[in-house]
Amino acid sequence: MSHDLSLAQNHAWHLARTLMVPVILFKVDDEYGVMPADELDDAEVEPLFEYDPYQGGRPAH
Repeated sequence: MSHDLSLAQNHAWHLARTLMVPVILFKVDDEYGVMPADELDDAEVEPLFEYDPYQGGRPAH
């Protein structure tokens, strides 16, 4: 988890390119986190961006 959005975005993009799967950058409270998109359930997180290694990043809304 990170408090810095730009750092979290950078890590999200690198994770997507490393795993070659879409990942979601999400926010919980005041922290940002990243997880593979297929693992995101209806958890209490606010998805912000989706990073697809083939198409780039886009807002999750």
